[in-house]
Amino acid sequence: MAGAAGPGSGPGAAGGDGDDSLYPIAVLIDELRNEDVQLRLNSIKKLSTIALALGVERTRTELLPFLTDTIYDEDEVLLALAEQLGNFTGLVGGPDFAHCLLPPLESLATVEETVVRDKAVESLRQISQEHTPVALEAHFVPLVKRLASGDWFTSRTSACGLFSVCYPRASNAVKAEIRQHFRSLCSDDTPMVRRAAASKLGEFAKVLELDSVKTEIVPLFTNLASDEQDSVRLLAVEACVSIAQLLSQEDLEALVMPTLRQAAEDKSWRVRYMVADKFSELQKAVGPKIALSDLIPAFQSLLRDCEAEVRAAAAHKVRELCENLPAEGRETVIMNQILPYIKELVSDTNQHVKSALASVIMGLSTVLGKENTIEHLLPLFLAQLKDECPEVRLNIISNLDCVNEVIGIRQLSQSLLPAIVELAEDAKWRVRLAIIEYMPLLAGQLGVEFFDEKLNSLCMAWLVDHVYAIREAATNNLMKLVQKFGTEWAQNTIVPKVLVMANDPNYLHRMTTLFCINALSEACGKEITTKQMLPIVLKMAGDQVANVRFNVAKSLQKIGPILDTNALQGEVKPVLQKLGQDEDMDVKYFAQEAISVVAQRLRKLDFPVKDSEEPSIPGVDKNLFLRPRGPGEDTGKGPACQLHINTRDTLAQLEIAEAMHFPQNRE
Repeated sequence: MAGAAGPGSGPGAAGGDGDDSLYPIAVLIDELRNEDVQLRLNSIKKLSTIALALGVERTRTELLPFLTDTIYDEDEVLLALAEQLGNFTGLVGGPDFAHCLLPPLESLATVEETVVRDKAVESLRQISQEHTPVALEAHFVPLVKRLASGDWFTSRTSACGLFSVCYPRASNAVKAEIRQHFRSLCSDDTPMVRRAAASKLGEFAKVLELDSVKTEIVPLFTNLASDEQDSVRLLAVEACVSIAQLLSQEDLEALVMPTLRQAAEDKSWRVRYMVADKFSELQKAVGPKIALSDLIPAFQSLLRDCEAEVRAAAAHKVRELCENLPAEGRETVIMNQILPYIKELVSDTNQHVKSALASVIMGLSTVLGKENTIEHLLPLFLAQLKDECPEVRLNIISNLDCVNEVIGIRQLSQSLLPAIVELAEDAKWRVRLAIIEYMPLLAGQLGVEFFDEKLNSLCMAWLVDHVYAIREAATNNLMKLVQKFGTEWAQNTIVPKVLVMANDPNYLHRMTTLFCINALSEACGKEITTKQMLPIVLKMAGDQVANVRFNVAKSLQKIGPILDTNALQGEVKPVLQKLGQDEDMDVKYFAQEAISVVAQRLRKLDFPVKDSEEPSIPGVDKNLFLRPRGPGEDTGKGPACQLHINTRDTLAQLEIAEAMHFPQNRE
């Protein structure tokens, strides 16, 4: 490596002379020379520590020159270096010496890797704010000029991001030079440089005087907007937003709008896409008068563009466009100039276009009012609810509340409920799932009577869906409905229907009964849980399917805290003890877990727990489920590991272990 730690002497030599204070930089240089990229990267990340150890003077005279000479490392190392140097001002002596950081950053701003250059420019912009006006002209502006006139396009692209930070504090003569350099970059032979200049055009325009904007920036904008490269033209559209905010209506109409109209009809779809994507910002920037006369026709052409990407981008902006129109005459403009084009997009051939429209079209109801929504928008909503694309349907469902605020739930349900019912039975389970998630919202708006009449049967049907995610969501849905409509409604309407499923031939449906009881018990309270739900759970303990039985144990554990002591001691505990001796290991395990929880619950209620009431297995400690484990005992969570074996009888231990682990081998 060519760099040296200081003039006339290397750090190794200095260390050999006994100057231990040079040791940190010697370590840094050694690591920077290491073949391992990670070591070099780590050393760069420790630069601030090294600089503190060296002090500000030696950091300026030794460390920074060395770093400047090392700008040919791996990109990730250079990226870390560029980031570190942005926060180095305090380590080189403060703002008076900030210019010392410019040489290494200048080198980093010319490397080939874009990410490194961008980070170097970011650090340079940060450091420029710490320069005094004199130092700025003496050190920073010359750096910008060197980059702007560099031989390689990399340095010229980096220069584009630095003009706006040094221009405001420069003298008039220097300002003229800066503008000249920027003009040169806007007409550079290399497309990458013109792209960089176009991307910074709006930012640069904001710091210029208004006269300069009119005489210099607008011509540059016009040239870039007609560049042969579409990647340059589309960036000019972005700059148009900033430029339009600076000009008066007259200047806008004369200087900017012809170019913007041209961009909206550009031969490249990418440029038209950018116009559509920035349409709301352009609308606000040009003002309502020009928006009505120029932008609305342009928006119409974008909604009918031949490219689906452009139509989708324009469709996303429909709601914002309508909301930003002046209140006076807004309804007329939407009904006559926007709505006909929206109707066409509802039946567009591209699903992304329809999906984009569906995500915003419901919001038009708040702009157009009740009558127009019912007459013109509801048919469109209905068509989209029946669309073959699931995403379109989901976007409509997700925004039903916007329409409800305008037309009321009664009108909404009469118009859209049949389509919602159809979606609730859709072949795609994700569509059904989306309907379930919005059901509590719809239920709260419909009211109990209407819900029971139209949607109750749907909610119960979801409980026996063949997809587990639907059954799970339907269970949670019932809990939310009970919270909305109250326990009396649950007792009369929901609980009886849920408990009937306990006799279903399909064991999955019987398990769903248990899941529903788990969810509903807390919402329904002690009385309903004890009188109606508990007997069904206890009855299901004798189910022939082991999965049902161990879920009975889990359910008893879940509802245990809600039950009173008599029910726990007299009904729950005997059933759990029986399940604790089940031939299935999983049933045993969950029964034992439940017994432990129930016993703790009884203790909290000061209810005596008799030894005779505990599970009794030959050779097994009676206090199996009640006492804590002793030192050295197995703490595994498997069913067999929950037992504390009586160590006095080794043969009994082996017999019990074999019986529990291999029940099928028992005679």
